[in-house]
Amino acid sequence: MSMPNPKAALFAQFALVAKSLGHAHRLELLEQLAQGERSVEVLADRTGLSIANASQHLQQMRRAGLVSNRRDGKFIYYRLADDKVLDLLAALRGIAEQSLAEVERDVRGYFNKRDRLDAISRKDLLARARAGTVTVIDVRPEDEFELGHIPGALNIPLRELKARLRKFDPNHEIVAYCRGPYCVLSYEAVAQLRAKGFRARRLEDGLPEWRAAGLSVETGLN
Repeated sequence: MSMPNPKAALFAQFALVAKSLGHAHRLELLEQLAQGERSVEVLADRTGLSIANASQHLQQMRRAGLVSNRRDGKFIYYRLADDKVLDLLAALRGIAEQSLAEVERDVRGYFNKRDRLDAISRKDLLARARAGTVTVIDVRPEDEFELGHIPGALNIPLRELKARLRKFDPNHEIVAYCRGPYCVLSYEAVAQLRAKGFRARRLEDGLPEWRAAGLSVETGLN
Protein backbone atom coordinates (compact mmCIF):
# COMPACT_ATOMS: atom_id res chain seq x y z
CA MET A 1 0.00 0.00 0.00
CA SER A 2 1.52 3.32 -1.09
CA MET A 3 2.14 6.03 1.49
CA PRO A 4 0.40 9.37 0.99
CA ASN A 5 2.59 12.11 -0.40
CA PRO A 6 3.24 14.53 2.51
CA LYS A 7 4.25 17.33 0.16
CA ALA A 8 0.99 17.02 -1.75
CA ALA A 9 -0.91 17.18 1.53
CA LEU A 10 0.94 20.35 2.51
CA PHE A 11 0.30 21.95 -0.85
CA ALA A 12 -3.39 21.19 -0.45
CA GLN A 13 -3.40 23.09 2.83
CA PHE A 14 -1.48 25.99 1.29
CA ALA A 15 -4.05 26.05 -1.50
CA LEU A 16 -6.82 26.29 1.09
CA VAL A 17 -5.27 29.49 2.45
CA ALA A 18 -4.81 30.89 -1.06
CA LYS A 19 -8.39 30.04 -1.98
CA SER A 20 -9.69 31.81 1.11
CA LEU A 21 -8.16 35.06 -0.21
CA GLY A 22 -9.71 34.64 -3.63
CA HIS A 23 -12.52 37.16 -3.27
CA ALA A 24 -12.47 40.97 -3.16
CA HIS A 25 -14.99 41.03 -0.30
CA ARG A 26 -12.69 38.90 1.85
CA LEU A 27 -9.76 41.23 1.28
CA GLU A 28 -11.98 44.16 2.26
CA LEU A 29 -13.06 42.31 5.41
CA LEU A 30 -9.42 41.66 6.29
CA GLU A 31 -8.65 45.36 5.89
CA GLN A 32 -11.40 46.12 8.38
CA LEU A 33 -10.18 43.45 10.80
CA ALA A 34 -6.66 44.83 10.58
CA GLN A 35 -8.01 47.85 12.49
CA GLY A 36 -9.13 45.66 15.39
CA GLU A 37 -11.72 43.17 16.54
CA ARG A 38 -15.19 43.75 15.05
CA SER A 39 -18.60 42.11 15.20
CA VAL A 40 -20.11 40.51 12.12
CA GLU A 41 -22.77 43.23 12.09
CA VAL A 42 -20.21 46.06 12.05
CA LEU A 43 -18.14 44.33 9.38
CA ALA A 44 -21.21 43.83 7.21
CA ASP A 45 -22.16 47.50 7.57
CA ARG A 46 -18.65 48.79 6.76
CA THR A 47 -18.27 46.61 3.67
CA GLY A 48 -21.82 46.96 2.35
CA LEU A 49 -22.50 43.24 2.64
CA SER A 50 -25.47 41.47 4.14
CA ILE A 51 -24.81 39.92 7.54
CA ALA A 52 -25.29 36.45 6.07
CA ASN A 53 -22.86 37.10 3.22
CA ALA A 54 -20.23 38.64 5.50
CA SER A 55 -20.57 35.69 7.88
CA GLN A 56 -20.01 33.21 5.07
CA HIS A 57 -16.83 34.94 3.94
CA LEU A 58 -15.56 35.16 7.52
CA GLN A 59 -16.21 31.48 8.17
CA GLN A 60 -14.27 30.56 5.04
CA MET A 61 -11.29 32.58 6.26
CA ARG A 62 -11.60 31.12 9.75
CA ARG A 63 -11.34 27.60 8.34
CA ALA A 64 -8.15 28.67 6.57
CA GLY A 65 -6.70 30.07 9.79
CA LEU A 66 -6.65 33.70 8.68
CA VAL A 67 -9.12 34.94 11.29
CA SER A 68 -10.41 33.74 14.65
CA ASN A 69 -13.61 34.52 16.47
CA ARG A 70 -15.34 34.55 19.82
CA ARG A 71 -18.96 34.73 20.92
CA ASP A 72 -20.27 37.32 23.36
CA GLY A 73 -23.97 36.78 23.98
CA LYS A 74 -25.78 37.01 20.67
CA PHE A 75 -22.83 38.55 18.87
CA ILE A 76 -19.81 36.97 17.20
CA TYR A 77 -16.58 38.98 17.03
CA TYR A 78 -13.76 38.37 14.57
CA ARG A 79 -10.10 39.38 14.58
CA LEU A 80 -6.99 38.58 12.57
CA ALA A 81 -5.48 35.29 13.67
CA ASP A 82 -1.96 36.74 13.53
CA ASP A 83 -0.06 39.80 12.29
CA LYS A 84 1.49 37.52 9.67
CA VAL A 85 -1.78 37.91 7.79
CA LEU A 86 -0.68 41.50 7.15
CA ASP A 87 2.56 40.19 5.64
CA LEU A 88 0.54 37.93 3.37
CA LEU A 89 -1.61 40.84 2.22
CA ALA A 90 1.47 43.01 1.64
CA ALA A 91 3.05 40.28 -0.49
CA LEU A 92 -0.16 39.92 -2.49
CA ARG A 93 -0.30 43.67 -3.04
CA GLY A 94 3.34 43.81 -4.11
CA ILE A 95 2.97 41.03 -6.66
CA ALA A 96 -0.17 42.63 -8.08
CA GLU A 97 1.51 46.03 -8.36
CA GLN A 98 4.46 44.51 -10.19
CA SER A 99 2.62 42.10 -12.48
CA LEU A 100 -0.84 43.45 -13.32
CA ALA A 101 -1.23 46.37 -15.71
CA GLU A 102 -4.69 47.12 -14.30
CA VAL A 103 -3.25 47.68 -10.84
CA GLU A 104 -0.55 49.99 -12.18
CA ARG A 105 -3.18 51.94 -14.12
CA ASP A 106 -5.39 52.33 -11.04
CA VAL A 107 -2.43 53.48 -8.93
CA ARG A 108 -1.45 56.08 -11.49
CA GLY A 109 -5.01 57.11 -12.30
CA TYR A 110 -6.34 57.63 -8.79
CA PHE A 111 -3.66 57.53 -6.13
CA ASN A 112 -0.78 59.24 -7.92
CA LYS A 113 -3.12 61.88 -9.30
CA ARG A 114 -3.96 62.92 -5.75
CA ASP A 115 -0.51 62.59 -4.25
CA ARG A 116 2.70 62.51 -6.25
CA LEU A 117 4.92 63.21 -3.26
CA ASP A 118 6.68 60.41 -1.42
CA ALA A 119 4.87 59.29 1.71
CA ILE A 120 6.63 59.75 5.04
CA SER A 121 8.17 56.67 6.64
CA ARG A 122 7.37 55.46 10.13
CA LYS A 123 10.94 56.24 11.22
CA ASP A 124 10.77 59.82 10.00
CA LEU A 125 7.36 60.35 11.53
CA LEU A 126 8.59 59.14 14.92
CA ALA A 127 11.52 61.56 14.80
CA ARG A 128 9.36 64.53 13.84
CA ALA A 129 6.70 63.69 16.39
CA ARG A 130 9.32 63.57 19.15
CA ALA A 131 10.69 66.91 17.99
CA GLY A 132 7.19 68.39 18.08
CA THR A 133 7.32 69.62 14.48
CA VAL A 134 4.43 67.65 13.03
CA THR A 135 0.71 67.23 13.62
CA VAL A 136 -0.50 63.68 13.14
CA ILE A 137 -4.14 63.11 12.19
CA ASP A 138 -6.03 59.84 12.03
CA VAL A 139 -8.81 60.21 9.46
CA ARG A 140 -10.54 56.91 10.16
CA PRO A 141 -13.98 56.79 11.80
CA GLU A 142 -14.09 57.33 15.55
CA ASP A 143 -14.73 53.67 16.44
CA GLU A 144 -11.63 52.54 14.53
CA PHE A 145 -9.53 55.21 16.21
CA GLU A 146 -10.78 54.05 19.61
CA LEU A 147 -9.59 50.50 18.91
CA GLY A 148 -6.03 51.74 18.43
CA HIS A 149 -4.11 54.74 17.08
CA ILE A 150 -0.67 56.30 16.90
CA PRO A 151 0.17 58.03 20.21
CA GLY A 152 -0.60 61.74 20.08
CA ALA A 153 -2.65 61.49 16.90
CA LEU A 154 -5.79 63.57 16.58
CA ASN A 155 -8.91 61.79 15.39
CA ILE A 156 -10.36 63.90 12.61
CA PRO A 157 -12.57 61.74 10.37
CA LEU A 158 -12.41 62.89 6.77
CA ARG A 159 -15.99 64.19 6.83
CA GLU A 160 -15.01 66.61 9.64
CA LEU A 161 -11.72 67.84 8.21
CA LYS A 162 -12.91 71.03 6.51
CA ALA A 163 -14.70 72.21 9.65
CA ARG A 164 -11.57 71.79 11.79
CA LEU A 165 -8.88 73.33 9.59
CA ARG A 166 -8.58 76.44 11.78
CA LYS A 167 -7.30 74.32 14.66
CA PHE A 168 -4.11 73.37 12.83
CA ASP A 169 -0.80 75.14 13.37
CA PRO A 170 0.23 76.43 9.92
CA ASN A 171 3.89 76.08 10.91
CA HIS A 172 3.54 72.34 11.42
CA GLU A 173 3.54 69.79 8.69
CA ILE A 174 0.45 67.58 8.88
CA VAL A 175 0.74 63.83 8.42
CA ALA A 176 -2.45 61.89 7.75
CA TYR A 177 -2.90 58.16 8.05
CA CYS A 178 -5.75 55.68 7.96
CA ARG A 179 -6.21 51.95 7.29
CA GLY A 180 -3.27 51.11 5.06
CA PRO A 181 -1.10 52.17 2.10
CA TYR A 182 -4.05 52.45 -0.30
CA CYS A 183 -6.63 53.83 2.09
CA VAL A 184 -8.53 56.48 0.13
CA LEU A 185 -9.23 58.52 3.26
CA SER A 186 -5.62 59.66 3.74
CA TYR A 187 -5.21 60.58 0.08
CA GLU A 188 -8.35 62.69 0.15
CA ALA A 189 -7.29 64.34 3.43
CA VAL A 190 -3.89 65.31 2.06
CA ALA A 191 -5.47 66.68 -1.13
CA GLN A 192 -7.89 68.83 0.89
CA LEU A 193 -5.15 70.13 3.19
CA ARG A 194 -2.84 71.08 0.35
CA ALA A 195 -5.68 72.86 -1.43
CA LYS A 196 -5.97 75.07 1.67
CA GLY A 197 -2.25 75.85 1.75
CA PHE A 198 -1.10 73.40 4.43
CA ARG A 199 2.03 71.30 4.15
CA ALA A 200 0.64 67.78 4.27
CA ARG A 201 1.87 64.26 3.58
CA ARG A 202 0.67 60.72 4.10
CA LEU A 203 2.18 58.08 6.30
CA GLU A 204 3.62 55.33 4.10
CA ASP A 205 1.03 52.82 5.31
CA GLY A 206 -1.49 52.71 8.15
CA LEU A 207 -2.23 51.81 11.73
CA PRO A 208 -2.11 48.00 11.18
CA GLU A 209 1.42 48.16 9.80
CA TRP A 210 2.47 50.56 12.56
CA ARG A 211 1.22 48.09 15.18
CA ALA A 212 2.78 45.09 13.41
CA ALA A 213 6.16 46.87 13.44
CA GLY A 214 6.04 46.78 17.23
CA LEU A 215 5.52 50.52 17.62
CA SER A 216 3.49 51.95 20.48
CA VAL A 217 -0.29 52.16 20.04
CA GLU A 218 -2.83 53.93 22.23
CA THR A 219 -6.49 53.04 22.63
CA GLY A 220 -9.51 55.13 23.53
CA LEU A 221 -10.58 58.57 22.36
CA ASN A 222 -8.77 61.92 22.55
